[in-house]
Amino acid sequence: MKAFPSKEPIYRNDIVGVKENSGMDLRDYFAAQAMKHMGLPLKGTRGDSCWNLNEMDEFPYDGYANVAYKFADAMMEEREKK
Repeated sequence: MKAFPSKEPIYRNDIVGVKENSGMDLRDYFAAQAMKHMGLPLKGTRGDSCWNLNEMDEFPYDGYANVAYKFADAMMEEREKK
């Protein structure tokens, strides 16, 4: 399933065609929304226990991504129940 599919008419003097965009996968959209609300730690936002932006190569991105997709999968499963 896709999020934000669209069809946009192309005009000249009249409609001459349609520009289509298939959108993004709904699962990816849900994962992005979940990650947006995880409160990723950044230097200066939560004191000394936070990750330093200069050490971002050591940041556990894969852990956050894994959790975000688990939320997305749960949302997709719940959506199927409706």
